[in-house]
Amino acid sequence: MSYERSKIDRFFLISVIVLTAAGFTIFLSASLGLLARDGANFVTVATKQGISLLIGVGFFIFFSRVKYTWLRKSALFILIGAIVVNLLLFVPALTMHYNGASRWLILGPLTFQPSELLKIAFIIYLAAWVQFARERLSTIRFGLLPYLIIMSVLCALLLVQSDTDTLVIIAVTGLAMMLVAGVKVRHMSIAAALLVVLVLGVILFRPYALQRVKTYLNMNADTQGSSYQINQSLIAIGSGQITGRGFGQSVQKFGYLPQPTDDSIFAVQAEEFGFVGSIILLGIYLMFAASAFRIGTRSPDIFGGLLAIGMAVMVIVESFMNIAAMLGLIPLSGVPLLFVSHGGSALIIALMTAGMVANVSKHRK
Repeated sequence: MSYERSKIDRFFLISVIVLTAAGFTIFLSASLGLLARDGANFVTVATKQGISLLIGVGFFIFFSRVKYTWLRKSALFILIGAIVVNLLLFVPALTMHYNGASRWLILGPLTFQPSELLKIAFIIYLAAWVQFARERLSTIRFGLLPYLIIMSVLCALLLVQSDTDTLVIIAVTGLAMMLVAGVKVRHMSIAAALLVVLVLGVILFRPYALQRVKTYLNMNADTQGSSYQINQSLIAIGSGQITGRGFGQSVQKFGYLPQPTDDSIFAVQAEEFGFVGSIILLGIYLMFAASAFRIGTRSPDIFGGLLAIGMAVMVIVESFMNIAAMLGLIPLSGVPLLFVSHGGSALIIALMTAGMVANVSKHRK
């Protein structure tokens, strides 16, 4: 038996508010770097991010009030809808191409990355499937096989978009959810091995991925070409030292650091707030994850628990991939730092996921 609490989990709500506020503050500072670039408009970029923030807050409020069990009943339709939206990328008139990838839909004056929606739909559907097959998950037929079937469909969609990073995020999130649900470790080991083989195949047969790995292995090989971004990122992070240069005082964002509001925004943050500020930011992310995990363990049903845990894993994996890439710990990736980086669809989806977790927190055994 369960009952509804009148308030959202306090620690989770605080973590979302602090993370969103800190992220927007960091973004505004990084956006000042656009003043030194031709064709970039600080006011336009800041306004769009502000509008996305307001829309995201609206989604957070909405999903925190609509009981999460509705998502379980609609899980299949949500997944099919997300797949259909991704298929629209095959319509040339609706697709925007950037850096050799076709990942964005053009919606009038706005652009939207459908793969962001696919992450959420996958987590919802996988949690709903586990709820349905909870007594039979130890079998290959109801545990490993459904996971592989879903992932094969998503692989086809994402590899066509040249979006290997999102594929890895979804796969790792799914593996974590299935292990938490009680699927046999040896079954998930098979899935993990297939993921590794797939990623190796992408690296070998796609030049852009192979170049990323070569750059990672030898960061000093082409400092004015393929290694330029990671070298400028490391310069920015090192310049921050312990306490940073101060808010708005980053030098690298003015014409040196590529994409200071997008992939490289952590480097700007590290330069301005230093090692201390970076540790605090990581702590906020971990507070977000820890509170979401706690919510998941107190959920009245398996679906709610996996929904909260899956959303937290997705946010942490994606955000830490961005940070690790900027530190040179993994090859460069195109994933954003959630709640911080420029990108309306990513911010809106991040707040939407937080709203779903907040709703689960209003229910407990």
